Amino acid sequence: MNPQHKILFAGDPHGNFKPLIAAVHEYKPEAVVLLGDYDLDMPLEICLQEIVGLTQIWWIAGNHDFETPSKHKYLFDSALADKGLHLKVTEIAGLRIAGLGGIFLGRVWYPPQQPKWRNKQHYLHNQPANIRQMALSLKYKAAIWHDEFEVLKSLKADILVTHEAPGSHRHGFDVIGELGAAMGVKNIFHGHLHENYVSMIKNNIKVVGVADRAVSDLTGKTLM
Repeated sequence: MNPQHKILFAGDPHGNFKPLIAAVHEYKPEAVVLLGDYDLDMPLEICLQEIVGLTQIWWIAGNHDFETPSKHKYLFDSALADKGLHLKVTEIAGLRIAGLGGIFLGRVWYPPQQPKWRNKQHYLHNQPANIRQMALSLKYKAAIWHDEFEVLKSLKADILVTHEAPGSHRHGFDVIGELGAAMGVKNIFHGHLHENYVSMIKNNIKVVGVADRAVSDLTGKTLM
């Protein structure tokens, strides 16, 4: 196997998993990492049943995965629920991969502005009593929270996968690159913005944008 194909990265499927499935059959990677926005109408493992058992399947969530209770359930209650990479570092095919799912939300934290809330507890404490007793809404669950981001920054990894883009993209955020630098990563792979590109940012970090339904290898080459 080509070592550059041992991990593949899949851009936002938006319900179409055929390119990823085809890439797994053709390139036989040890693992695939999905970058969010699945738009599921059935559990994730059913959408990927052709490749379950052929490769490791890992994922982060995108904003679309919090749009409705069913989309959220089909991901977070799926048989692949334990393969989420959000806010942790996992060794995959010999590389340490860190994950940051979700998006920046103005009502929570939208860099470079200061965060509106210290953490989820701070937000809930400042809500009316009827909301305070409830769990976070899906919209707020989709948000990147500053305190959790800072904890992730203290970890070390080789690759960072995110839904949001770093500053390499005109719609990206410099703090993503700062996160990668603090973690010592060499590569950042992101989805969300539906563009294939490769760029370099500060600290010699290579950024790979993976377009919707596209599949990239470890070098950033688009395979599908």
